[in-house]
Amino acid sequence: MHEHLDALEQRMQQLQQAMRSAQLARDNNQVKQLRGELRRTQQAWDALFEQTENEEDGENTDSPDRTPRATPAEPQVLLPAREQVHQVLTLLEVPAAPKLISTVHEAFFAGTLAPSRLTSLRRDEERSYRSAPGARPYYLCPALTSDLLSPARGLLTVSTWPLQDRIVGPLSARVHFLTSALNIADAAERLAPDALPLPARQLLSRYAQNIPGAQTATPEPVLATLPTNKALLARAAQPATPDLALLRRAARDELALHAHGDTTTRTQAAARARSQLDDTALLFGGSFQSARRLRSAP
Repeated sequence: MHEHLDALEQRMQQLQQAMRSAQLARDNNQVKQLRGELRRTQQAWDALFEQTENEEDGENTDSPDRTPRATPAEPQVLLPAREQVHQVLTLLEVPAAPKLISTVHEAFFAGTLAPSRLTSLRRDEERSYRSAPGARPYYLCPALTSDLLSPARGLLTVSTWPLQDRIVGPLSARVHFLTSALNIADAAERLAPDALPLPARQLLSRYAQNIPGAQTATPEPVLATLPTNKALLARAAQPATPDLALLRRAARDELALHAHGDTTTRTQAAARARSQLDDTALLFGGSFQSARRLRSAP
């Protein structure tokens, strides 16, 4: 919880600085949009702070010599699907599709999160926001396309992210792939190498295979000349943990080629969105009926 409070506080500072710059530039329309985003972020901070305070109060009322109810041997209580998705998106820090969210959750978090559970999640989040705007600390919302400012199909983000981070442009798919590779490598490094689960090793291997220069050249094993041994073959079929330093270096090298152009596109689209969309559309996208008009507007 506390890291989310820190992120919200940092975002409020960024918005306040942006409002001052917009005021100095006499851009009243941008000031209005930024003030609305600041208000939503403050409401999210208030709700999350109250939730954290209540949880800490509940812990303090327990007897100090009381035996903890949960032990490592007991099964963990699974979080609701929306909170599981929030955990994964916080790790990735980029918009993600349900399949990737499910894969990353399996690799680094307890329990399973089937992609089918996310089918109606975005619609539920939008209904909740429309009925009580700002009542939740965060909302899971779709990424917005940079051209039409409409919902991007199958990509989820977090409402507390900066607007430009919730927008996808022509280069964003590759930029997000490389960025998520870096963040997943960081998450894997925080675990002991011998404790890295098989799904995490498989996920890292897929990233390494799709980033030039992320793998070391290794000779093919000559399994055909070895005696048949099921245990040996099973071990050989399991991917080893890729060289995380090499993976990060290769991802950063390619990211440097695309990041500037992608950031420019998304920043320009964010400025256009603030001037054309209301608070709800800034989170969940403009209607498809108005997409053509928004695309043609300066």
